Amino acid sequence: MGGKVRVLFLDRDGTINRDIGTYVTNREEFRLIDRAGEAIARAREAGYRIVVVTNQAGIARGILSAEAVEDIHDYLNELLARDGTFFDRVYYCPVHPDYPNPEYDRYANCRKPETGMIDRAIADFLDAGFEVDRERSFFIGDKTVDVECALRSGLRPILVRTGHGEEELCRERGIVPEFVADDLYQAVTGYILSAAR
Repeated sequence: MGGKVRVLFLDRDGTINRDIGTYVTNREEFRLIDRAGEAIARAREAGYRIVVVTNQAGIARGILSAEAVEDIHDYLNELLARDGTFFDRVYYCPVHPDYPNPEYDRYANCRKPETGMIDRAIADFLDAGFEVDRERSFFIGDKTVDVECALRSGLRPILVRTGHGEEELCRERGIVPEFVADDLYQAVTGYILSAAR
């Protein structure tokens, strides 16, 4: 057993890369939010494993393929390499409740705020000999579903104001993040790094 690990779970669109108002379908549409790569590098330097968890219902809707999503994730790691960093794992959910698809519906429990992607990541770490320390692991996202998924998973939720920035909606629904940051860089450097000490 490799011991306990701290993990930084990250939503993708609106948290790491710019939300373009529709599905990102190719590398040309994928643009990192300012200092996102640096934020991930700083978190990794502090000892966090980096895991991306993203709803990609455009697959079920026929807007993009699983191969396109995977190519975008390859590109994300290429961009992160410029900041000397990378993500450890990425999980995406192809399901959309309004677009039933026999190929994808079996993954219904992965669509955030369901916890399927987090559960799978934790199981995969365990298979590799590492126990995820949920009390010292964070989940950063720009939507209420991210905060809710974090809470359901026993992770520490942070909401960022980039992307959808659903601060008011979180308040209305009583789904309260531990911290609200302007962006991923502030979430990491202004909160997580000090909370980790």
